Amino acid sequence: MKKLLALTTLGFACAFGTAWAADAPAPAAAAPATAKAPTKQQSKMKTCNADAKGMKGDERKAFMKTCLSNKPEAEATQQSKMKTCNAEAAGKKGAERKAFMSECLKK
Repeated sequence: MKKLLALTTLGFACAFGTAWAADAPAPAAAAPATAKAPTKQQSKMKTCNADAKGMKGDERKAFMKTCLSNKPEAEATQQSKMKTCNAEAAGKKGAERKAFMSECLKK
């Protein structure tokens, strides 16, 4: 009889304990994460994954390694722009050259 009473008491405690826990508010750590903008690395990973579609095994691994380690291309410096535009402007003179150089250096 004592065992039956103990088991019944334990059964009620478990039943009411879980019902109470279900109504309790979730701790702050379990709250849904706010939507954050992806980091540069996450964006790079997404792009590399999309580019690696269809690759498998060692080929994919090698591609992902090179893709993720590549640094973004730096914008051309004014000096390199000037060099490129001068080469393209060969043969142009006067106002035509001036207008071409102006447009070329704006890019």
